Amino acid sequence: MTTTCKVCGNDVTEFLDLGRQPLSDAFLTGDELDREFFYRLAVGHCRSCTMVQLVEEVPRERMFHHDYPYYSSGSTTMRAHFEQTAQDFLRTELAKPDAFAVEIGCNDGVMLKTIGKAGVRHLGFEPSGRVADVARSHGVQVRTDFFEEATAVEVRAEHGPASVIYAANTICHIPYLDSIFRGVDALLAEDGVFVFEDPYLGDIVRKVSFDQIYDEHFFFFTARSVQAAAKRFGFELVDVRRLPVHGGEVRYTIARAGARRPSAAVDALLAEESAAQLAEAATLREFAANVAGIRDDLVSLLRSLRAEGHRIAGYGATAKSATITNFCDIGPDLVSYVCDSTPAKQGRLTPGKHLPVKPPEAFSDPYPDYAVLFAWNHAEEIIAKEHRFREAGGRWILYVPTVRIA
Repeated sequence: MTTTCKVCGNDVTEFLDLGRQPLSDAFLTGDELDREFFYRLAVGHCRSCTMVQLVEEVPRERMFHHDYPYYSSGSTTMRAHFEQTAQDFLRTELAKPDAFAVEIGCNDGVMLKTIGKAGVRHLGFEPSGRVADVARSHGVQVRTDFFEEATAVEVRAEHGPASVIYAANTICHIPYLDSIFRGVDALLAEDGVFVFEDPYLGDIVRKVSFDQIYDEHFFFFTARSVQAAAKRFGFELVDVRRLPVHGGEVRYTIARAGARRPSAAVDALLAEESAAQLAEAATLREFAANVAGIRDDLVSLLRSLRAEGHRIAGYGATAKSATITNFCDIGPDLVSYVCDSTPAKQGRLTPGKHLPVKPPEAFSDPYPDYAVLFAWNHAEEIIAKEHRFREAGGRWILYVPTVRIA
């Protein structure tokens, strides 16, 4: 099946179909089950600009609404990451007089509150009202709106040019990259930078972490595809940095064409991608075959353990878990419930497969025999926190990059 590339308008060829999927963050009450929204989750590859993207777009208002339940501050690791990011900006791009920082998708303000406490002018765009209110409670200036060309023009008129426009785990969510870049063009200072970090296709392919593919993640970036997109809109990729968070990301730094000299890291990552043949259709077809293998191995293991009478729970009612539970048909017959620390998810049912979500205290009351670690990108933090689970004889089930018991 072919569709049209959202970046360059050429053909996109589908290489992976993850089937009928629900909204990944739509946690339900019992009386909402008959109104659940589903769509087809499939991924394609543009042979022209190399951008990997979903072939079906979910309306943004269905995903990013007032009751959006994800909070960036929920992880100790991520709080530290954003604190360091803010400090890095304060030492560099925001060290100049009257600097102005804008964040696209500021969530609960975990990054911008450090910027604000340093006395630097700032503004966060956050369309999800509840998390935007949390950001405001931390003293962060927030506009409850989507970032696009029209809103960027309004902010430029009111606040002047931005020294930094930053986004974390947000730009990959936005199918209308053309309007994003036009907005950046309107708002960014001549010597400013547009910096964003998102899951990296190279890590997804290498780790077979296909649960990184869900409704909110529309694009799956590489240095090559970001470079091509930036050039198309009059910008230039001037730096890249590999990040360990969320299972492997890249931070891309983009400037106006000719404004800055690209770092050696850009050419190095481009060469790495070329050697791995990351933009080749054969590589992506092999990835799809590996995805099917993970599904078969995980379902086989869960069925075997259940047949032996073992109790299995899930840990982390993540957006990613919607992909794997629905693609693998993992319902309450295989995983009895999922523990999660987010109050807004507790007492509800997971999207699609309707696993009950319980608070973390339920995990030890009593401990299950096995726990599927859906929040595998926080494995080190979670396993350390839940050390008594292992001491009580419990075992973790992991599925990235292979299915195994730990």
